[in-house]
This record gives sequence, C-alpha cells and structure tokens, in this order.
Amino acid sequence: MALSARQQEIKDQFIRVRGTWGESWESILLLDSEYLLAYLNFSVVPWRQNHLDDKTKEFIYITVDSAATHLYVPGIRQHIKAALGFGATQQEIMEVLECTSTLGIHAMNVGVPVLLQVLAERGERTGPAELDDYQEKLKADFTTNRGYWNPTWDEMLEVDPRLFDAYTEFSSVPWRTGTLSPKVKEFIYIAFDTAATHLYVTGLKLHIENALSYGATPQEILEVMEIASVIGIHTVTTAAPILLEEVGAFTKAVVS
Repeated sequence: MALSARQQEIKDQFIRVRGTWGESWESILLLDSEYLLAYLNFSVVPWRQNHLDDKTKEFIYITVDSAATHLYVPGIRQHIKAALGFGATQQEIMEVLECTSTLGIHAMNVGVPVLLQVLAERGERTGPAELDDYQEKLKADFTTNRGYWNPTWDEMLEVDPRLFDAYTEFSSVPWRTGTLSPKVKEFIYIAFDTAATHLYVTGLKLHIENALSYGATPQEILEVMEIASVIGIHTVTTAAPILLEEVGAFTKAVVS
C-alpha cells in the first residue's frame, strides 16, 4: 500500500529519531499515523533530555521487556541489538538479565507477610523469633553481597532461612562478578518494580533509596521511569498487525 505524504513524513521522522522500523510500526502507521506520531513524541522524551547515557537507556528497555511479568520478545531483541550498537558487552547484557530475573522473589516478599498475618490472626504466631547464628550469618552475607539490608527481608529470613540462603547466592552473582556499576543495577530493579506489569511499590521505594545512596540523581531515576512507562505501546505493536490481517481476511471473505 502506497503511503500518503503525511505517512511518509511520520515514518521518516520515526526512523530518524528512534533508529528502527519494522512490521509493527508499519501497521500502526497505516492504521493511525497520528497516533504513531504521538507515541514517538511520548517515547522520545528520555532521548531528548539525556540524563542517562544511551547504553544505560537500552539496559532499561531490556529490563522491562524481559521481565517475567512482560516478556515482550520483539522488544528484547530490538534493544539487545541497540545496546550492542552503543558498545554494551555480552557480559553487561547478561548481567542486566540476571538482575531482572530476581523479580520472582517478590512472591515471597508479598506472600510471607500475608502468611504470618493469617497465622497471627489464628493465634498460631505470637511474634518474630530471635535469629540463630545461621540466620545472623545469612543476614551479614546478604548485606555484604548486596550492599544493604532492609526490613522487607526480616520475615523471610526468619521463617525459611534455607530459601533465603539460596536466594542470596542467586541474586548476588552479578554483584560479585559483574561489571555494571551498583547505581545501574539499582536502575534495573527500579525499572521492573515501577513497570505497569509489576508495580511492586515496596521494592521500588527500597531501590530508589539505594540508587540515591550510590549517587543517582532524581532526574536519572525519573528517566528510568519514563522509559518503563512506554511499555503500554506493546498492546498496539502486538495487535495492530493482527488487526490488519483480520480486516483483510474479513474484507476478502465478504467480497467473495
């Protein structure tokens, strides 16, 4: 289908500003070119303000796209390719993925307090127990490996120290062997906690505090959130090509 002059203008602007194009963007352009332009202006804000470097921006896109709550494969591929183009190494991108994979522990962060609340309501729990030597060592190890301690971990450490031990080992790998700065790691945690597919406020507050303690600015943290805020477009990038296909099939069937 030939593009109108306006559609071609928007396509050229999109490619110039974002440096990418594909079937999904073409479908949106054909269906509603002004909507595509509005999205472009929305998504490009962090690229005009540039509080984060380009490589780190791509790390944030990789984070929100690869998070277990989203798993948007086209975006993962697009932004890994872009990160490599901005000089990212294989090790750095793997480290982004490793940090992002810790999202799953929020099942415990959310679930354990609820379990203990119910037990208390049933009269089967009277309060937190004293930590034994093993638990105290785990707390010290976590603090050393991860660089902080927060009361969000207290109850998990108390009720299931073996799981906490295993999680400490799992989550500490990129902190012991990785190359990303602590500040960038905290940006990764902020990104998946603030994303619309997760919205884990407890972790978000904790990791904002950690990022600030590592020297992050409020403007950098806002830019992480701005990047995370655009994942709603994946509703349209996924569905628009399907819409065009089905409208074409329906029209063909009616004509026949």
